[in-house]
Amino acid sequence: MELEKIRNFCIIAHIDHGKSTLADRFLEITGTVSKRDMKEQLLDTMDLERERGITIKLQPARMEYKNVGNVGIEGNEKNDSSTSTISNKQSDQAFTLNLIDTPGHVDFAYEVSRSLAAVEGAILLVDASQGIEAQTLSTLYAAIDAGLVIIPVINKIDLPHAEPEKVTEEIINLLGCKKEDIILASGKTGQGINEILNRIVSEVPCPKQGDEKATKALIFDSFYDSYKGVITYVRVFGGSLNKGEKILLMAEQTEAEVLEIGFLNPKFIQKDSLENGEIGYVVTGLKEVKKARVGDTITSRNEPAKNILPGYQKVKPFVFAGLFTTDGDDFPILREALSKLTLSDSSLTFEPENSAALGFGFRCGFLGLLHMEIIKERLEREFNLDLIATSPSVSYEILKSNKEIIQITSPAELPERTNILEIREPFVKLEIVTPANYIGSIMKLTTERHGIYKNTTYLDTDRAVLDYEIPLSGIITDFFDKLKSVSSGYASLNYERVGFRAQDLTKVDILINGQVFDTLSLIIHKSDAQRAAEEFTKKLKELIPRQNFKIPIQAAIGGKIIAREDIPAFRKDVTAKLYGGDVTRKRKLLEKQKKGKKKMKMVGNVEIPTDTFIKLLKS
Repeated sequence: MELEKIRNFCIIAHIDHGKSTLADRFLEITGTVSKRDMKEQLLDTMDLERERGITIKLQPARMEYKNVGNVGIEGNEKNDSSTSTISNKQSDQAFTLNLIDTPGHVDFAYEVSRSLAAVEGAILLVDASQGIEAQTLSTLYAAIDAGLVIIPVINKIDLPHAEPEKVTEEIINLLGCKKEDIILASGKTGQGINEILNRIVSEVPCPKQGDEKATKALIFDSFYDSYKGVITYVRVFGGSLNKGEKILLMAEQTEAEVLEIGFLNPKFIQKDSLENGEIGYVVTGLKEVKKARVGDTITSRNEPAKNILPGYQKVKPFVFAGLFTTDGDDFPILREALSKLTLSDSSLTFEPENSAALGFGFRCGFLGLLHMEIIKERLEREFNLDLIATSPSVSYEILKSNKEIIQITSPAELPERTNILEIREPFVKLEIVTPANYIGSIMKLTTERHGIYKNTTYLDTDRAVLDYEIPLSGIITDFFDKLKSVSSGYASLNYERVGFRAQDLTKVDILINGQVFDTLSLIIHKSDAQRAAEEFTKKLKELIPRQNFKIPIQAAIGGKIIAREDIPAFRKDVTAKLYGGDVTRKRKLLEKQKKGKKKMKMVGNVEIPTDTFIKLLKS
C-alpha cells in the first residue's frame, strides 16, 4: 500500500459530545458498514458502553474513501459555505483512513494517550450546545504536544439550543485558527461529514518512512481471546509484519509467531501482512497479556530493530477500594474473574485483602470512580457475582522515623503513630470549566476540600477555566456531584496527578462495641476529623440493627475517643407476667435482667448484616 494514500487519525472530545455518532456516520458514508448492518454506537462493543452512552475502550476501524463532494447521508448535496481544500489529483484517488475511536471521560485518559501515539491527526469535536469543556482542553493539549494536525469540528448544530457562533469564538480563542477552518457538522443528520473526510485527506499528513528498514510496530492495545490467545492492536512504523513470521517483543524480550494478521473495519479482516503506516491487529498465540505489554515494540526476530519505539508510561492507579463477595464461597471465582479482566485492562491492579467484617477479598486499584464502577459492574454481569465495594481511598506515602518511605493503599496499613514522621497524600492539578457567574460558589467548594487556587483564564466573556491544586482524596467521592449542584450542571472538570505532598493527616478508627473495624477506618485532615467522626457514627447508629444489649459506636484517634453514639438495647418486659404482689418481686426480676444484659455485653459480638456496609458505603 502506498504511504501517500494512508491517513491515520482519532477523534478527541469531552464525554457526550457525539464522538461515537460521528464515527458511525464515517463508517456509513464511506460504505465500510452497510445500512443493513448499521446500528448506533457501532464501535462501542460492550453492553455497558451502549447502556451508559459512553466509550470505555478505544477501538480502531479502517475505511476506504474517495472524495465525491459534499453529499449527505441520503445523497442530497449540501451547500456548505466552506469549501474543501482537497486537490483535483487527490479527488480521483481512493484513500485508506484509519480511525481510532477514543473515550471521552477523564478516567480513561490513558486510553486516549495511547491513540495519540498511533496517529498523525485528530478531529477536535465540540458540542454546539455545551461548548469547550475540561476534558476537551486536556486532550487537545496532549494532541498538540504529540505534534498532531488538529481539525476543529462543531457537532450537533441541528439541535434547537445550539450556539455555533458562540462556540466558534471559543475555538478561535483557544486555537488561534480562522473561522473558515472550523467545520459545522451534525453526526445525526450527516451534515458536514464529507467535508470532514476531505479535510482529513488534504490536511492530515501521510505516515513517514522510518529511518530504519527493520520492522517496528507499536502495540497500542491488547486483549485476551480464549481461543486465539493474546491479540494486539498495532501501528507499523517501519518495515512490515507478515503472517507466519517469527517476531520479538523488544521490551519484554518475548518471542512469538504471527499466527494471524489483518485490520478491523470494524470486523476482523485477515490479510497476509501489515505494511509501514498501517494500523491493524496481530494474533500472537501468547497466553499472558503481560508478555505483550501495551507500549512495547514488535520487530522481526531474524532482523531485529536497533532501537525500541517510544512507548507509554506504566499507568498507576489513583483510587483504591476493596472488593468482597457477599457469599464467601465465591472468593475463588472473584480471583479468577479479576485475573481475566486484567488481561484486557492493564490499568486494573489487585491484591488479596482480609477484613474482619467482610471476610476475604481483594484490594483493587482503579483510575477513577467511573473506572471502579465499570469494573464492579463487569464482574457482576460477566461472572455472575454479587459484590460489595468498600469506600474508595487513595494511596499515601509514609516517611517513617528510620527515614524509610513506604506506600499504603488502605488505612489498615498505616504504621503506629510513633513510627511516622510525615504522611504525604497525592495532589492533582484540577481544571474546572464553568460559566463565570458560578465562579464564587465553585471557589468555596474547592477551598472546603483544601484546594490551592492557581489561576483563572477566560475562554470568552461568559466562560472561565479555574486552575487548582487539590488533594485527590478531596475529589474522588462526591466532589463531581457537588460541582454539578453548585453550577446548575454547567461546570466540567479534568485532573492530572502532580505528585505527593506532606499534609496534616490523621487516622480515625471506628469501634463498634469496643472492636476496631479496619474496613471503616479513615485517613483524613485533622481539621475535618471531628466533623467526619460525628457524621460517621450517627450514620452507623441509623444502619446497625438493635441487639439485646446496648452497642456503643465510637470514633477514635489513637486512644482518644472524639465521637460516640449508642444504639439502645431491646427491652423485654420481664414484669408483664406479674399480677400484683410485693414491689420487691418486680425489682428482683429487673435486677436479674440487668445482670444478664451486662454478661451478654461482655461475651457477645455485634452481628452486623452485610447490607449495612453496602448502605453505609453508598451514603
